[in-house]
Amino acid sequence: MFRAAVLALALVGASAFAPVTKPVVRTAPISATSPDGLGIDPGPLGLFDPLGMLDDTEGFARRRAVEIKHGRIAMVAFVGMAVQELGITFPGSMTLDGSVQFSDILKDGMGFAALSNIPTLGLAQILLFGGIAELIAAPASQYTGGPQNLPGGYDGSEGTIPGGYPFTTQITDPVARTRALNVEIQNGRGAMLGVTGAMMHSMLDSCDHHFFYPITHN
Repeated sequence: MFRAAVLALALVGASAFAPVTKPVVRTAPISATSPDGLGIDPGPLGLFDPLGMLDDTEGFARRRAVEIKHGRIAMVAFVGMAVQELGITFPGSMTLDGSVQFSDILKDGMGFAALSNIPTLGLAQILLFGGIAELIAAPASQYTGGPQNLPGGYDGSEGTIPGGYPFTTQITDPVARTRALNVEIQNGRGAMLGVTGAMMHSMLDSCDHHFFYPITHN
């Protein structure tokens, strides 16, 4: 009887250390995508939407068009900033009397310091150009357009304002077109971050108010 009791206790103790088998729950991989299937990072971020803005499907088209437009402007701006940082500017004067040369704009540095050296009439021309672009050339109220009605595309006006892809033929292959659109969006995002960083960099006294000080001054 005593031996039976000891054997029973040994078996109970051993079962306490036995591995517990849990049922394996298998889930299907989640394939997250945006409403237009664009702008998804092919790297680790994937569909990066920490603010949950994709839930507002009605406003998505506008936000996508705004993102693409800002990205295009930032890409042009970044190239322009790099060129001017190297001392390359337009020849001639910004004023009719020749008092303000294009090269004078950068005399106090880049960024906001340069902006303050632009004459008032020049600033008015910049605002006028932006207004024409927003209302007529690339209207802010048009979220898709062009021959294929793509996000960020504009119909334009034949002979005056280019529409679609004015410098190349239309990309009709769906895979190649999606890749090209994603490349534009990703490059635009990078340019927006780059322009913001360069503008902040130009405000540092230690950098002599230049965008790319470590590159152009070493």
